[in-house]
Amino acid sequence: QVQVVESGGGVVQPGGSLTLSCEVFGFFLEYYVVGWFREAPGKEREGVSCASKRGGISRYLDSVKGRFTISRGNVKNTVYLQMNHLSPEDTAVYYCAVDGNSYGSSWCNLVSREYNYWGQGTQVNVSS
Repeated sequence: QVQVVESGGGVVQPGGSLTLSCEVFGFFLEYYVVGWFREAPGKEREGVSCASKRGGISRYLDSVKGRFTISRGNVKNTVYLQMNHLSPEDTAVYYCAVDGNSYGSSWCNLVSREYNYWGQGTQVNVSS
């Protein structure tokens, strides 16, 4: 059984940083596409970042480019989202997701329907 667990959310002041973690159980994550998505109150879920298999590509939502970095941990089955220079517009529930049909893919996208394993989300609040 595949389980996706996010952690690391919290409250941070504008300009601050947070690192979100995503650990996946029951799945050998190294060769699969992983994505981070977020959903703010009253808004649709949007893709923030994705990473293809280790050594492949990563992609970012335009509004987070240069501020957020997705990375695969040295501990297998773990992915991180480093978020710097946070603003109130980044406030949302952040979700980690895996595309279970993407074995060996060197490409990724930010389309949520492509991902079939999802975590429960972690709340990020950016507020002074």
